[in-house]
Amino acid sequence: MVTKVDISPELNNEDTSSGSLGCFGWCLYLTSMFFVLATFPVSMFKCVTIVQEYERAVLFRLGRILDKKPKGPGLFFVNPCTDKFTKVDLRTVSYDIPPQEILTKDSVTVSVDGVVYYRVHCPMLSVTNVKDAHHATKLLAQTTLRNILGTKKLAELLSDREGISHDMQGSLDEATHQWGIKVERVEIKDVKLPHQLQRAMAAEAEASREARAKVIAAEGEMNASRALKEAGLVMAESPGALQLRYLQTLNTIAAEKNSTIIFPLPIDVMAHFMNRK
Repeated sequence: MVTKVDISPELNNEDTSSGSLGCFGWCLYLTSMFFVLATFPVSMFKCVTIVQEYERAVLFRLGRILDKKPKGPGLFFVNPCTDKFTKVDLRTVSYDIPPQEILTKDSVTVSVDGVVYYRVHCPMLSVTNVKDAHHATKLLAQTTLRNILGTKKLAELLSDREGISHDMQGSLDEATHQWGIKVERVEIKDVKLPHQLQRAMAAEAEASREARAKVIAAEGEMNASRALKEAGLVMAESPGALQLRYLQTLNTIAAEKNSTIIFPLPIDVMAHFMNRK
């Protein structure tokens, strides 16, 4: 996959004059080539350089960039007296952001860490525009994490991690584009809350669960009372249904507790004695 990148204006301005080394520069280059040919084939061990498939080499000749695009992969010729090159790794790099103490928008102190995946998409910019592109990207990732999370509330931080990661990726990618860095992905790994806040949130959640349980139990009692009322009306219309219910209750008790002996007493008999009093 080939990525087309616009080189910065400063780099283009340098390239217009990089082709002309000047009279003195050409003299040095030709003299060095004479020594290379004089010491051939021993000098070939210093002149031939190998660049891996995942690497590119930015070549400088007498301090100037030799070409608009980097060298590699494969073999290329280097004059050891006048040329100097810098290898750049194009593979994706993962960086663990160390835990950052952050004060959220609602004044809650939390510790947040994450991971950033990035790669070099333009070796020329990563060498010429910044001294250490990897170190600069890592420092910028830490400050961006603190700045973005400082504008979020605790509830947003706990529930909208994907949105925060997307915002961080866009901000980092825009800032590191001039360094030749492409930020591919940003993820929030862990959010550590203070122990007192954890206990307070746990107590709040427990109280909320207990309140919901009481409401559900009350609704169950209300539904049960309505069902009992309807059952009582049905049994009042049919006296035989009450006797059948007695027999069902005796059958259930006999199955569970065989050592218990129950003598059912009809309610009508008790009602007769109560009326006599």
